[in-house]
Amino acid sequence: MTDTTTNAAGERIFLAGATGAIGRMLVPLLTRAGYTVYGSTRRAERSAALDALGAVPVVVDVFDAAALRAAVQRVAPTVVIHQLTDLPAGLDPQQMADAVVRNARIRSEGTRNLVDAAVAAGCARMVAQSIAWAYAPGAQPYTEAQPLDLEAQGARSVSVIGVAALERCVLDTPGLHGAVLRYGQLYGPGTGAASATGASPVHVEAAAWAALLAVQHAAHGAFNVTEDNDVVSNARVRRELGWEPGLRLSAEAM
Repeated sequence: MTDTTTNAAGERIFLAGATGAIGRMLVPLLTRAGYTVYGSTRRAERSAALDALGAVPVVVDVFDAAALRAAVQRVAPTVVIHQLTDLPAGLDPQQMADAVVRNARIRSEGTRNLVDAAVAAGCARMVAQSIAWAYAPGAQPYTEAQPLDLEAQGARSVSVIGVAALERCVLDTPGLHGAVLRYGQLYGPGTGAASATGASPVHVEAAAWAALLAVQHAAHGAFNVTEDNDVVSNARVRRELGWEPGLRLSAEAM
């Protein structure tokens, strides 16, 4: 693997969704690695929690395009990390139907606003959260080269269309060097699942490590981020970023 790691000295990170399950794990990893982290939240009452984690709080709503652009320009980040979601605590089944629609809006409209803000601020790099269970039916294990399930129906269609919009925006915007991390089913603190669940799970701390490594290696393209399984291949993220499923917050930053 070619060593493309970047030096964190003086680099600012704008972390959108810093109070989410992955964001809370990612802030200390980034700061320990030497980055200055500006963590966004739409709720002012969460600022103290971000400060305690080591991030500079930025209160802004991703759907307020003008305010978001101004906030990102003030930070002038080297990299923008997109970990925004809108999901209920514990993935409450009674709330998921509405949450799927809200989450898809974040992935489409919210991502577009965030990408536009990054480009306007002169930031040429982005790492964004995607999912590893949006592939069209086909040969397994799924690799990043296989197509998304754009013929899906019902609630799955809403999610897949949102994911496709996010990935196009991050990967195809001229002048933006983007990476999308296709996370498996999250488990661990803050996820609502204490143990591995689903066909291609990943621990939330390992998921956060993937984002740090994507920043450090200036990653480009799509990466499946899952534990070893027969459904989704994690060969690329292992090979190109040196990621391992067993990484936790206690591991040393590279």
